[in-house]
Amino acid sequence: MSNERLRYHGPAGMARYHIPGPSENDKRFVPSVTTVTEPPREIKVVSETDVIVVGGGPGGFAAAVCAARMGARTVLLERYGHLGGMCTGGLVNIIPNLSDIGGKQYIGGICQEFIDRLDKQDAAFHPFKLDWGSTDESVLKYYKDCSFHHFFIRKNKEGKDALLYSAIIDPEIGKNEINRMVMEAGVKLYLHSWVTNVIMDGNQVKGIIFESKSGRQAVLGKVIIDCTGDGDLLTWTGAQYEDDIGADLRIKHLCFGYWIGGVEFRAFDKFVSSRPDDYIALKNELHDKGLYISFFRGMLKNQEHTAWLHPHFIAECQTDVEEMTRMDVAAREKAVQTWELLRDKAPGFEKSYIHLTCAQLGTTGGRRLVGEYSLREDDLRRTEPFEDTIAIFPNNDRGKESLEHPVVYVPYRTLIPRDIEGFMVACRAFSSDDEANSCFNLIPHCMCFGQAAGTAAAMAVQEGISVRNVPFGKLREQLLKQNVILP
Repeated sequence: MSNERLRYHGPAGMARYHIPGPSENDKRFVPSVTTVTEPPREIKVVSETDVIVVGGGPGGFAAAVCAARMGARTVLLERYGHLGGMCTGGLVNIIPNLSDIGGKQYIGGICQEFIDRLDKQDAAFHPFKLDWGSTDESVLKYYKDCSFHHFFIRKNKEGKDALLYSAIIDPEIGKNEINRMVMEAGVKLYLHSWVTNVIMDGNQVKGIIFESKSGRQAVLGKVIIDCTGDGDLLTWTGAQYEDDIGADLRIKHLCFGYWIGGVEFRAFDKFVSSRPDDYIALKNELHDKGLYISFFRGMLKNQEHTAWLHPHFIAECQTDVEEMTRMDVAAREKAVQTWELLRDKAPGFEKSYIHLTCAQLGTTGGRRLVGEYSLREDDLRRTEPFEDTIAIFPNNDRGKESLEHPVVYVPYRTLIPRDIEGFMVACRAFSSDDEANSCFNLIPHCMCFGQAAGTAAAMAVQEGISVRNVPFGKLREQLLKQNVILP
């Protein structure tokens, strides 16, 4: 078999698969009625607060911590039993694009604080600062050998491979460290709590309703921040949103991450180098059986024998529970079949085992707020900062355009709905078109949104004003004090 065939497998770790359609069995469960009526009921209010943050992912924990540090009484609700969202429970433990291609850092603030805290526990990995932007092949070799070329290396203006500042974190230690940050800040936390509705007074959001093992309860607040990732609160508040996604964009996919432990990579590398035809045959067998074909090598301390897999599934709707269920079942079956084939046929995998599977699906795109400003594809070529810029994002993923426009500026207004009061969005559902969203809805970007939103929400409560009227000069001052990198 030729190397030509291997090209169809796509970039490492980004092979794309299709989610199965509804089965014949599903037809047995078609309902005979279309709706039922819930009886009215009184709901117990369990907390009254200044700021309510819904969703404890990268944007959510950042928003809650920053609001609480500013002195606002803050409640954080999360549907799982852990915080961190995709970067922990989703096993998407890659925090990329913290610098531009030349190695200049643009994302700092709470994102950098989180990495620093994990560094002290040997629970993070990233290039030495002196190597950011390096083109030295002896430096780059390690990243290429680990198959992390996509997250750490780009072509610079001279056409040379250059090293980015990106980070890898240990998701389990990360969960605990986020807990520490939240508790230290004085946030009131509700885990295992799924928000199911909002409390409205006209166009003003007054609180949320959530369900848990304790039943149906309510929290009242002055500012509510949607950090669900999928913009779950948009439908309940009546805020305008978009949900179109181009078929060829990254955010069209669901991801099912898992780790294989106990891999002897020396034996595997010897297999690849000494028996290239057998290696190609194995890759093609995996491909022909619809199984995973690429993996990253664990870069964390004491995880040198771990393979990380992040296969992507093309989704029609990432908030459709039936599609999510089919994908989860199919992906788990494929994971086991992939591991079995590698164990049986790939030297180095003989004593391997499935070490971790993601606690939550890797949702990459969905609803997007229609805000006071929407970041569009044209803005990715903008050369001047907005007056209300809250973050600068390295623009590393757009080929030659990235070299001409190395950074993108994001205005505060992308977090503010046009017609709903007391409400903000600080997650991948920020106001944007699908192209801009696909580039800048990753973990560090959401932390930036959360830091700005949490800080602004606390200021709005303290000054008794709407979040849309927070003076940007004062917000900028506070963000700079928090080590946010601004123009």
